[in-house]
Amino acid sequence: MRNRRQFLRDSARIAAGVFAAPIILPASALGRGGSVSPSERVTLGLIGIGKQGFSHLYALAGNKDVQILAVCDVWSDRLEEAKGVVERACEKRKEKGSYRGCAAYGDFREIMTREDIDAVLIATPDHWHAPIAMAGIKANKDVYCEKPLTRSIGEARALAAAARRYGCVFQTGSQQRSGREFRLACEMVRNGRIGRVHTIHVNVGGPPELCDLPGEPVPQLLDWDMWLGPSLWRPYHHDLSPAEARAHFPAWRKYWNFGGGGMTDWGAHHFDIAQWALGMDGSAPIRVHPPDGAEFPRLTYEYEGGVAMIHGGGKRGVDFRGENGNIVVDRGFLYTDPEGLDKIPIGPEEIHLYESTNHHANWLECIQTRKDPICTADIGGSSATVCHLGNICYRLNRPLSWDNVQAQFLNDDEANALVNVPMRSPWHV
Repeated sequence: MRNRRQFLRDSARIAAGVFAAPIILPASALGRGGSVSPSERVTLGLIGIGKQGFSHLYALAGNKDVQILAVCDVWSDRLEEAKGVVERACEKRKEKGSYRGCAAYGDFREIMTREDIDAVLIATPDHWHAPIAMAGIKANKDVYCEKPLTRSIGEARALAAAARRYGCVFQTGSQQRSGREFRLACEMVRNGRIGRVHTIHVNVGGPPELCDLPGEPVPQLLDWDMWLGPSLWRPYHHDLSPAEARAHFPAWRKYWNFGGGGMTDWGAHHFDIAQWALGMDGSAPIRVHPPDGAEFPRLTYEYEGGVAMIHGGGKRGVDFRGENGNIVVDRGFLYTDPEGLDKIPIGPEEIHLYESTNHHANWLECIQTRKDPICTADIGGSSATVCHLGNICYRLNRPLSWDNVQAQFLNDDEANALVNVPMRSPWHV
């Protein structure tokens, strides 16, 4: 199974010019007549067993195309619970003979050393995404990483480049791309159903704040130093990592130390959809204006060509305004004006976007075929970049001009110092 995927991965790397020497396909990976034999399940390590991690765990533990061989978290009690979920799911499949067990680790690096694990799914807090994903890429694992892909623009660039270089099948967890209403809304925009789009309102939360929570005793079951990882050290507080994993999403998202506030949390979903509709995957706005109480009542992005993307102010979700109408899309919601635009089929000669109906299934299928999934590291990285550009603009409170090719702000050293976030030793990307 792994021989076949490794061969396909190496072939992709050859095509990209990474290897100069030929790769010989092992006989064990070949079927009769020299054809590649059908593979079995994708073997998986799941890293980060919090509220979102448990959602992934339950979705994949019973999936016939997956075998979870390892789970990892810094809370020891969550590890035992997650291990039990996997074992019970395997027992239900009545395949004890083929089940090789599920290991529980407190350090993700132990998963990366295992050659029997094909892929990793990362559902940690944001500050851990880039170092763990990069370790997975370099260990020749395929990667699913929760959104927002990274905590900085520099990390996004580094991950996207590495995923391409190593032939990694990388899925960013911006799962709205696998939702029918979002794809249809983007196809309608792309095909001019409301004419030229001049304004997009993206309705998500605001920027993060500095973390000033008081210190508390570290729970006995938590490895707090490992939870902090690459983030600068600070004392424990239960709002950042509560003992109960599934009660609610913890508050680390609202602080600069660990996340990007609502701008990167829901922004990595809704700004991602706006980018998709505009055909701007891999690119970014050229200017960002902070709210000034006059010309720009709200934070406003400018795209080359004149489209303005505004933080807030729309009906809901992602609100596209064109010369001939209006399209609004949100989870489980699609509105068009004129009414009925969504009932007009997208013609065979019109633009049809990548279709996925299930984000996990799309990633797993692409691991087998070595094709790109619907939300690659390049796409996830560019959508995260849009979020970070907004946060940097909020933080500095002045207009910024962005060069996406050079990945730097024009004539602004203070802004460029925020393109990368410092990491605590020994962690790096």
